[in-house]
Amino acid sequence: MSEATDTPAHEPAPAPDTAAAHPAQRRRRAWHPEADAEAAALLRRLAATCWLIGGRHDELIAAIRRNEHALRSAVARLGWVLIIERDLVRLRKSPPPRPQAWAAQGPSPAACSWFFLLLAAAESMPPRTALGHLVTQAHAAAAEAGLPTHHDIAERRAILAALHMLDDRGVVERLDGDLDRYLHDEQAPVLLAVHHTRLAYVIANPGTLDPAADPHAWLEQAHREPDAARRMRRALVDDTCVHAALLDDAEAQWLSQRVRGDDGGPLAGAFGLVLERRAEGAAFVVPDEAFRHFHELGPMPFPAPGTIAHAALLLLDHAALHGTTDNAPGPGWRGLTQEAVIEALTAFGANNASGRGGWSTEYIQDPLLLAGKVGDLLTGTHLARLTHTAPQTDEKTISMWWLAPTTGRWAEEGTALPKTARTRVPRGTPTPKHPRIPLQQGLFSETEAEENTEERTA
Repeated sequence: MSEATDTPAHEPAPAPDTAAAHPAQRRRRAWHPEADAEAAALLRRLAATCWLIGGRHDELIAAIRRNEHALRSAVARLGWVLIIERDLVRLRKSPPPRPQAWAAQGPSPAACSWFFLLLAAAESMPPRTALGHLVTQAHAAAAEAGLPTHHDIAERRAILAALHMLDDRGVVERLDGDLDRYLHDEQAPVLLAVHHTRLAYVIANPGTLDPAADPHAWLEQAHREPDAARRMRRALVDDTCVHAALLDDAEAQWLSQRVRGDDGGPLAGAFGLVLERRAEGAAFVVPDEAFRHFHELGPMPFPAPGTIAHAALLLLDHAALHGTTDNAPGPGWRGLTQEAVIEALTAFGANNASGRGGWSTEYIQDPLLLAGKVGDLLTGTHLARLTHTAPQTDEKTISMWWLAPTTGRWAEEGTALPKTARTRVPRGTPTPKHPRIPLQQGLFSETEAEENTEERTA
């Protein structure tokens, strides 16, 4: 962890004037995080939950105050900003590494629109206000912006979703009443508390451009990160893994030279994670003892109980046996056409239609719906890429599912082994000296780990 990397070999220390003339020859100081189990647990919690509110998370806020220096040092490596106030902790993160995959699991566009319309209305509201008053002002803000309003059930659902998002963040909190009553009554008696000081912390990356004048340029500025090292650090912390086949030259160089040095390894240690490096990529792995519940790992844990997760596991096994490697994104990737995926899921549904643990009837009767849910799960966890190739002729577009090498981690887990009779081992039979080695060891496929690919220095 204390090793300095990506630096030239040791040379005698130059004179002060020589050092000024050749700044590129200076050694880059390695970052040494403060190793602490409590700080690591807090960093993992903040990465998954960016808002901690007084009255709900008082113990966590107190722990963050105790470890403030270590937390700020770690998040600074990612370009994130940690805001600590008396009754609020807010981690201002960068945009998701893969916005399209996040958007598939995020709130609807209508809910997002009403989220910001309610924010605009809340700015002029008193600290205590009625729900109906806030929504009326939000409708006025929509009219001022030229947005249509319909006052129908679909719009009320979007407004209700936005109200829950504001309440979760502690920006507009419910004091009395039931928010869900608004779905059927626009004048539901609900008292809200508006925290005006927290309104400024909602947008994590405000930028310097006007989103109303040029929204596309504003989004591009918010997502732009020219530093490849920082992009990779963020991806390792905020995503499932990093695939070497999907990196540009600068990112691939960082993965080869610096992932175990003062960038990757120490950062993993600060979060209480384990760096796993393979030929196909790298990942920060959560130790089993570091969590108790699936929700602590993020919004999309896998494997997990349920029809969709089980179908995904079975599909991974099917791709390992029947997937193609032609035109794959990189080594270890397996491809299935959309038709092959639906055909496989249809067969899986027929085999799991009844009995204890049987699949949901809704998905068995509609394999296309199940395929969409499985695709969202696998792409959201960065285990698959869905591509659409338009042929040069008038033939229809070819949709391919590319299963990543990381899917080899769960080899043979999706297929239930047939029940066989137990056999007794004679007493004279010696015990094998070496246990059977499973096919998969680690996060990626069975490819040997790259132990010495980084450029090390004396």
